[in-house]
Amino acid sequence: MATTAKSIIKIREVVGKIKFDARNGKLPQKVLKRFIHCVDCVVDERVEGMITYPLKYLLLLTFLGVLSGAENFVDIANFSESYKPKLNGIIPEFKEHGVPSHDTFRTVLGLICPDQLQKAASNFLLDEIKQLQKTLGIETKEKELLNIDGKEQRGTGRKHNTDQEVGNLQTLHIYNASIGICLHSKPINEKTNEIPTAQELLKEMQLKDCIVTFDAMNTQKETIRIISEQKGDYVGALKKNHPLFYKEIELLFSDNALESIRKKGKNYRTYTEKSHNCIEKRTYYLSTNIKWFNDLPLWKKLKSFICYDLETEDIITGKKTNERRYYISSLTDIELVSDSIRGHWSVEQLHWHLDVAFSEDDNRTMDKNAFNNLSIINKMVLSLLKLVQPMYKVGIKTIRKRFGWNLIEHLTDLLSLLDEEMVAEALQNPISKTQK
Repeated sequence: MATTAKSIIKIREVVGKIKFDARNGKLPQKVLKRFIHCVDCVVDERVEGMITYPLKYLLLLTFLGVLSGAENFVDIANFSESYKPKLNGIIPEFKEHGVPSHDTFRTVLGLICPDQLQKAASNFLLDEIKQLQKTLGIETKEKELLNIDGKEQRGTGRKHNTDQEVGNLQTLHIYNASIGICLHSKPINEKTNEIPTAQELLKEMQLKDCIVTFDAMNTQKETIRIISEQKGDYVGALKKNHPLFYKEIELLFSDNALESIRKKGKNYRTYTEKSHNCIEKRTYYLSTNIKWFNDLPLWKKLKSFICYDLETEDIITGKKTNERRYYISSLTDIELVSDSIRGHWSVEQLHWHLDVAFSEDDNRTMDKNAFNNLSIINKMVLSLLKLVQPMYKVGIKTIRKRFGWNLIEHLTDLLSLLDEEMVAEALQNPISKTQK
């Protein structure tokens, strides 16, 4: 993991050593109340006077259902029915009106504004992680790493190859890899691409002490200008969508130039690791020789070019591969640049979890607004489960199953971790805290 993500690494290291005693069977209420208070900012678009279930409780049920393995609105309704006896004390309307139907969940999540829900989810997570850092005594002065990347929700389209074809939902994510939170989930207009969407979001962000990473599609002069004006740094991939620029950088990093950088050692970094039955060797070369570049004034804060070589060898088959990529950056520190390039993988991991652990590609919800809001809840739950993952030492999908099999016990652990008083007590009296 990149050094730009020290904060989340330190949190996970400490969390793995914490044990809570939940044998009293009481569910901590403080954090649930904070969640309910946080989603109060989301405007309920239903007709006043015809509301049976308050929005905050529908969102709470969705949150708890997703924690417990629910993957769609039918699952959420079935979860609510299964846990009705244990949730009566939290959801007063259960006693009078019973459990909401799956149509109620889908309709309501289809009405609310995703931007409002995303803001509520982000604020809740940021506040909780900030408080957890304070309680654990974790302070870092590192730059925050923000990844930009788009994702296609492959199950949301219909009627392909007909006159009524409906395309899949495309979503742009801005992911804070330093603390493991998706800050923005913005649907991309069907008539455009993610470039203007990214620019729109970046204009509204304070990027001081942040490094923004992005793929070649978003390596645009205007995008970089916005990042620079918002006081941020950047590391962007360069491919043949800028043919002349790419060719010039390719010529810059000749074999002789790479050998010269290796000998000097200052702007050179290499390391080898084992991953998924492969030996991977990653090598980074950085050059601050940029004055020759004719378009230099058009690329704001541009200070370096980077060559990245990835060599892999399959341990089982012996097959070898070689790949070379190029990047541009406002940074000149080889360790910071290489960690940022490696750290961009975090947003790819986010997408992988959404597909594998949350089965988003299998979700056939046609209401894209409802799907987008459900996906926001998925990403919030993912951030929380990654926090508690060191307690379980298993994958995210397995943790969700455990929540489904015994929600109250595992929810107690999660809520206890987010309760500063309970964490402080557990840290002060580790011997008295026994394994359940």
